[in-house]
Amino acid sequence: MNSSAAAPFAPHHLAPGPDDATTARLLAGWYATGRPATLADHLERHGPPPVTAAVDSRTSPPLVEAVEAAGLTGRGGAGFPTARKLRAVAGRRGRAVVVVNAMESEPASRKDWFLLAVAPHLVLDGAVLAAAVACADTVHVCLPRDRSDQYRRLGAALDERRRARVDPVRLCLHALPHAYVSSESTSLVRWLNGGPTRPQGSPPRTHERGVARRPTLVHNAETLAHLALIARHGPDWFRQAGTPDEPGTALVTVSGAVTAPGVLEVALGTPLATVLDRAGGPAEPLRAVLLGGFAGTWLPRAHTHTPLTRRDLAPLGAAPGAGVLVALPRTACGLTETARMLAYLAAHSARQCGPCRLGLPAVAEDFTALAAGRADPDLLSRLHRRTGLLPGRGACHHPDGAARLAASALRAFADDVDRHLTHGGCPAAHRP
Repeated sequence: MNSSAAAPFAPHHLAPGPDDATTARLLAGWYATGRPATLADHLERHGPPPVTAAVDSRTSPPLVEAVEAAGLTGRGGAGFPTARKLRAVAGRRGRAVVVVNAMESEPASRKDWFLLAVAPHLVLDGAVLAAAVACADTVHVCLPRDRSDQYRRLGAALDERRRARVDPVRLCLHALPHAYVSSESTSLVRWLNGGPTRPQGSPPRTHERGVARRPTLVHNAETLAHLALIARHGPDWFRQAGTPDEPGTALVTVSGAVTAPGVLEVALGTPLATVLDRAGGPAEPLRAVLLGGFAGTWLPRAHTHTPLTRRDLAPLGAAPGAGVLVALPRTACGLTETARMLAYLAAHSARQCGPCRLGLPAVAEDFTALAAGRADPDLLSRLHRRTGLLPGRGACHHPDGAARLAASALRAFADDVDRHLTHGGCPAAHRP
């Protein structure tokens, strides 16, 4: 997305890091060859997708059991158990629909873009397997409209599959309007039903009645790629990486003040500092890191030893989110960067309820005043009060992420807050 807020956090390039045999799974082919996988490359490396073995109508589908044993959780940000979503749709009556969410509206993330560029058939295999489990006859693949090259490449991959007749279901490619809230699952369903790409806050849930009023399974692109590998290699193989509680690998977009920003595949449980080192290490001394992107959490540099797991990050008020890690240099002003992101979030809200239309712009305006050193005596207490009121009150979770970002900045940059309140904005606040 083109915005002043996004610019400081966009990776300079998207090459993967050095090969690590213990974690190279989704990106194994790319690490081995350095080129995107054609369908022939994919089938030679992985073999055909085991669609027939994925379903047994007499019992719980074997693939669902394997995914549950593997402990796979969604890689789109929420971390919801994948097997539970599969069961929710598979248990409904009637033909279902599968939606591949590759919108990636987080400005600091490029992981799904990169995965689809180098291993598109893993994602498509996972979508077809999910369709088999859910008794779906159609898969909708949703991409952002402003990534025309990605649309063209994925269209070519779909053509390869049609010519080879490898898929028992229909795969449809769509280019959607690209906005921050367009990657929310109900936004995709709403657009596919002819509406705007904005979240649908009211029931029914998508697994009950989604696209064309049919049960609908929405999964992130990376999640489906992991599912395709579990179907082939089993849960024990999947658990060889990661931690016992949070197994597997995850794609992480590393950017900011690192020597070699890019998309990496790392085992869950890897310390954040190690992830930064795999991106070439800090290019200059760091002040903090942003974990999770614009709806994420600022963590002071002292917390970079923390493992990349929900369990270890939870006491810090953080989570892996959609796999974004941004390194903030000591020379930058964290309050200024946060103010830019909050202004972006306020401008890209769904504008369907009070927290988005009124609360979020108010927080963004106060943060802008704080960063510029124009704070009034009541500003800090007002910010704390407003960030506490936003979560859980919106029609979607957009205000929750903005409140989390703002609150974490007030904690992580507490010393800067005091200086800005008493002495005005710091020199770094005025840099473009």
